[in-house]
Amino acid sequence: MNSSNDSLAMQRITKLVDESSFMEIGSLVTARSTDFNLADTDTPSDGVITGHGLIDGNLVFVYSQNASVLNGTIGEMHAKKIAAVYDMAMKMGAPVIGFIDCAGMRLQESVDALDGFGQIYAKEIAASGVIPQISAIFGSCGGGLAVVPALCDFAFMESEKGKMFVNSPNAIEGNRIDKCDTSAAAFQSEENSCIDAVGTEDEIIAQIRELVTMLPLNNEGDVYTSECTDDLNRACENMEAVKGDPRFLLSEISDGHVFFETKAGYAKDMVTGFIKLNGMTVGAVANCTEVYDAEGNKAETFDSVLSARGCNKAAEFVQYCDAFEIPVLTLTNVTGFKACMCSEKNLAKALAHMTSAFASATCPKVNLITGNAYGSAYVSMNSKSIGADFVYAWKDAKVGMMDAELAAKIMYADASADVLAEKAKEYEELQTNVMAAARRGYVDLVVEPADTRKYLVSAFELLYTKCAGVPDKKHGTK
Repeated sequence: MNSSNDSLAMQRITKLVDESSFMEIGSLVTARSTDFNLADTDTPSDGVITGHGLIDGNLVFVYSQNASVLNGTIGEMHAKKIAAVYDMAMKMGAPVIGFIDCAGMRLQESVDALDGFGQIYAKEIAASGVIPQISAIFGSCGGGLAVVPALCDFAFMESEKGKMFVNSPNAIEGNRIDKCDTSAAAFQSEENSCIDAVGTEDEIIAQIRELVTMLPLNNEGDVYTSECTDDLNRACENMEAVKGDPRFLLSEISDGHVFFETKAGYAKDMVTGFIKLNGMTVGAVANCTEVYDAEGNKAETFDSVLSARGCNKAAEFVQYCDAFEIPVLTLTNVTGFKACMCSEKNLAKALAHMTSAFASATCPKVNLITGNAYGSAYVSMNSKSIGADFVYAWKDAKVGMMDAELAAKIMYADASADVLAEKAKEYEELQTNVMAAARRGYVDLVVEPADTRKYLVSAFELLYTKCAGVPDKKHGTK
């Protein structure tokens, strides 16, 4: 009988998987080291419960750290159990889900514990792009352990007890925990690009279950993860009224109005997440200028520009989708680049990262222009020029170098107001009107906002069998 059966670690697994589906592996493993009287300490399962179960009938592998056993610290056998779970998951082509609640490395095991950390890192890196990796931080996750959720594809954090840090708040020069708790979920979700969502333990487990049902089980899995009972030709009403908040647009487009947002608290000017179209999982990347709360009130606003954080957020998401052949939809509404000292330090590299991600991705790619699409900022947002398979636009969209009035002022700097107005109108008709881009083949179809869903369903169905060759090279350098 395993004394871990009633532990919090096991309770979390029980809530995660389908009823009676969990099968534990390595329940009899205990710590092997005897240094510093460790032999006299009871270490059931060596502080981590591992095994496999089902989520809505889908096979998953799970490890859950038990903080009641040596504070959940990682030692030699603890790490080997996690590594073994990864080996089995790779053989079976199934996701790995890790529940983190750990005080770090086990001091009594020193170099063996260090080697254990390295084994876990190596398994995560080998599995990257092959099987989905999901982690949830329910307790402490500090020092080198913070690399574990950072290497995962998706990471969640409990809002009260979850703590994630490389250096503790008091170890940061000029800071103390009561001044700024850099380990808290609120800080990490907004400043650290690895946290997808924050919530209670039950909320996080429910979100993980939902996410697993939306993802292919491995990089050779099918993106048709469910049956669609929604009307494929359903009209999407009032789309233009809240086009600034793509969360609404994506929810309206998706089967059953389902939108699973990722990195929700980070770089809010760029929205990423998953929707369903006729049962197919589609990754979405969208510029955001407005955020509405649950009551429908405008809570935040942003300029329609690209920021360094937003570009990096989009790039990592596109790379994930491409690794698992998940189609990508872009909602574009952008006029330029964020102009501030912080962004200027990082923006060029971040833009290169995002542009490379879109251009290199061979998965199906569709761009929908919902507002303005100006300048090289638009080019980087999955334009036809860098490889979008289809570019659609709403009838009132603007596509061009820049705003017509600004262009007129630049070209006719000394002209009168009447001349500027005339030239601006002429420039808009010839250069920024969406029909001008369509006539040149840069936009494939101009659609009514209400018809968006049916056209996107059709586009991604067509692209389902897309096969794109890639140059013979090891990898890109951006």
